[in-house]
Amino acid sequence: MIIDKFHISVLALLLVLTGCTGSKSTTKIELEKSTEPTNVEPKQVGDIQYGISSYYADRFHGKRTANGDIFDMYGISGAHQTLPLNSIVKVTNLENNKELIIKVNDRGPFIKNRIFDCSYGAAIKLGFVSQGTAIVKVEVIEIGDNIYRLK
Repeated sequence: MIIDKFHISVLALLLVLTGCTGSKSTTKIELEKSTEPTNVEPKQVGDIQYGISSYYADRFHGKRTANGDIFDMYGISGAHQTLPLNSIVKVTNLENNKELIIKVNDRGPFIKNRIFDCSYGAAIKLGFVSQGTAIVKVEVIEIGDNIYRLK
């Protein structure tokens, strides 16, 4: 996927604003109010998507995910609206540069302008539990088979 100059400029502006403000939440609120994430939906290995990630936890703990796994809020997993289930992505928190390899085993997020939902355990490792959300980069490492498995 080719990222055009507009999207690079938007990301650069977001990073500058994040570094210049006293509160990073101002930048997140501004991004949440924007009409669209900063690029198109990823479809193939190497595609990158920028936007906001949140996390989900106890309300879904112990329930089945979209691919049949039992959701473990303390484990490492994630949800994406369009990537095939069982895809592998690298999620980078652009606010602290922490990154994590995550398997997409669920669907979501279902809140406007959010591009990814992490398990609570993933959000801890990415360092954004206390904030609730983070500006992230999601890079497709492997396209999943989209198969539902009972485990």
